[in-house]
Amino acid sequence: MVAASQTIVISGYYGFRNSGDEAVLQSILIALRKQSEAIGIAIEPVVLSIDPEWTSATYGVKSVHRMKLGEVRQALSKSSGLISGGGSLLQDVTGSKSIPYYLGVIKLAQWLGKPTFIYAQGVGPVNRKLFHPLIKSVFRKCAYVSVRDEQSRDLLQTMGLTREKIEVVPDPVMGLTLPEEAGTPKPSSLPVVGISVRFWEGDRRDLNAIAEGLRKACVRQPLHLRFLPFHLPSDNEASRYIMERLGEDAQQNGGTISICEDAVHPQEMLLEVERCDVLIGMRLHSLIYAAGQRVPLIGISYDPKIDNFLSRIDCQPVGSTAALDSDKVSSEIVHLLQEGAGWRAEREPLISSLVHEAEAPARHIAQYLSHKG
Repeated sequence: MVAASQTIVISGYYGFRNSGDEAVLQSILIALRKQSEAIGIAIEPVVLSIDPEWTSATYGVKSVHRMKLGEVRQALSKSSGLISGGGSLLQDVTGSKSIPYYLGVIKLAQWLGKPTFIYAQGVGPVNRKLFHPLIKSVFRKCAYVSVRDEQSRDLLQTMGLTREKIEVVPDPVMGLTLPEEAGTPKPSSLPVVGISVRFWEGDRRDLNAIAEGLRKACVRQPLHLRFLPFHLPSDNEASRYIMERLGEDAQQNGGTISICEDAVHPQEMLLEVERCDVLIGMRLHSLIYAAGQRVPLIGISYDPKIDNFLSRIDCQPVGSTAALDSDKVSSEIVHLLQEGAGWRAEREPLISSLVHEAEAPARHIAQYLSHKG
């Protein structure tokens, strides 16, 4: 018999149409549902979103506006607790407002006497030292803290948090499953190279090198280059920047080029990745999607989180955005197309373990709520 429903508020970078962060939300929702059902409790999520109507329609959950303090406070006051995460919420590389916002939501829940849970976050970089004591103060009062890599735990430890209090778990997206319509045919009979890029270097040296690497690979064999924008609309523009530089070169030897601009739901994008024979990615979650679907991947580093994830599956980046060799990009594409089976066999134990461990935070939260219910 299932107990009465308990409400859990989920805070993160949701409703912005960023496929990676939306995948984090979808993965958390799936894991919470699975783990709560396994122990006989019902958990009703309420998501803090910049576009609550869209979030509700997309995931079938309740949602309130993340920037309307009254709505957030009311949702928290009626809840059984707060989940903060996952993703890279506590970092100040993209600006100084993220950390105060996400810590503020957690602190508000704690003021209201609610248990708070940090769900597989990637913490850092935190370059402004003034944030360190604030993070320590808030995290010390959390009922559960999990991070997605050892580097995040190390950083929290330097802030004064006890290492044993912090659990290292895989990114939640490792547990994301394909939609029910999976199994539809690949977009072409040619080898499909998925490409997930973003703007990063101001002079576009990174995108120029990727374009040149793709052009060289197409000269060696016909390919279907399938661009997969993860953050709309900026990644569409970055993709089309490369497509323009490829021109007709991508169609040499009967090759083709296309872009997927309508995969809004994360499981739709996951299906796109699953259909690839190789994926080259700058976006972290494009690489996580590929790993979860056992698609051989080529990572391009622009942030430590890329290197941290690649190391967990025994991979190295092909280069960084600051120094990317087009010949290496081309050679790695051709190599993985030829040796994909070996790549998968070598990494299967690592990937299977990460997929299983990705639900650990949801399992812990469900057990906590079952004892409090």
